[in-house]
Amino acid sequence: MSTVVPEWRCRWCRSDRATVVLDLGAQPAADLFPEPEDPSPDPVHPLRMVMCDRCRLAQLEHDPTGPEEPRGVEPAALVAQARSGVADLLAAGLLHPGAWVGEMRSPHGGSWLEHLPEIVPDAVLLDGPGTVPGIAADLVIDSLGLMHEPDQRAAWDLRVDALAPDGVLALHVHPLSVIVRDGMWNALRHGHFAYYSLTVLVEAARAVGLVPVGLWRYPLYGGTRLVALAREGSRPALAGAESAAGLVAAELVVEAAAGTTEPSSVQELQRQVARSASELRHWLDVRTGSVVAYGAASRAVALFALAGVTADDVLAVVDASPAKQGRAMPGGPGPRVPVLGPDLFAEVRPDRVLLLVPDLLDEVRSAHPEVEAFGGRWVVAEPELVEVEPLSRDGGRLR
Repeated sequence: MSTVVPEWRCRWCRSDRATVVLDLGAQPAADLFPEPEDPSPDPVHPLRMVMCDRCRLAQLEHDPTGPEEPRGVEPAALVAQARSGVADLLAAGLLHPGAWVGEMRSPHGGSWLEHLPEIVPDAVLLDGPGTVPGIAADLVIDSLGLMHEPDQRAAWDLRVDALAPDGVLALHVHPLSVIVRDGMWNALRHGHFAYYSLTVLVEAARAVGLVPVGLWRYPLYGGTRLVALAREGSRPALAGAESAAGLVAAELVVEAAAGTTEPSSVQELQRQVARSASELRHWLDVRTGSVVAYGAASRAVALFALAGVTADDVLAVVDASPAKQGRAMPGGPGPRVPVLGPDLFAEVRPDRVLLLVPDLLDEVRSAHPEVEAFGGRWVVAEPELVEVEPLSRDGGRLR
């Protein structure tokens, strides 16, 4: 039901009317990892996603938290994604020797610019768009950065102003359609201000004078998109089996069929919240044997809090980031779950390892064969709990 949201304005069109599509209640900040023995209760804040009734941008309603310094280690999946994106831009002719390239950095860590010298040795790397007076960028890369901007209108203007007249803005996004399709309710977190459907993204781009000239699909996070945007008439659509316009049109048809810009469709995420939390709680209650989790990721904070996970349920969360090790997961009603290093696997030999970041399964399984060598099993935590079939010694499935 549409309502006027007090003291709220759409981050894009400034409307004051919106519909609540996902409400996770009061949650700790997703980037807060306290000391395990700190007796202070973890601060909690309302966490709601609303959809603007006018422009249909799904967005974080309010965020009273302050940004913390990112502590994560960049996964191999994100490195591979960066390399693929740079290679695709090069193959499409949107990146060329001598190009001036800037980047809008994302708190998710990593940089596509880091991979340019080995792929396009003559590219000129800017510290960030607009940092060199009088120099406009031929290409501005933004990988998952736009969603971290509280003021979306100002963020778009900043990116457009950084472009040369025939420059290209390459936006790498995790579409709302994929989030809804896969029930990824915990994509909602403090610090993530905007959740774009491709439909809304294209409309926003047109409002600032940009049109799609390229589109690529990737498997990361269930499906991300790289959208290349340029000023209308400044360059032709990319050559290929289908034009950029055709690829975008096909995506918009899929989104329309799924109702991605309709609040009622996005509200399906609310039902998945209850399923995820209750399923994990039940699994922990009936589980025999020791359980260790892997991946102290921000997306796991709300899941642990809603399922009431404490150190009585999970011995620890293993994480590769030295900055997170020695801290704890926030939000539990009982003893906090500590975050420890990978040496814990050999020390504890857990019966089950609950993987909190499904995209890392192949990566962490390869890095930690000792888990299955000791008879343990990996369990993917979301969107549904799935116990992974173990590998045999020669890498095949056990029969």
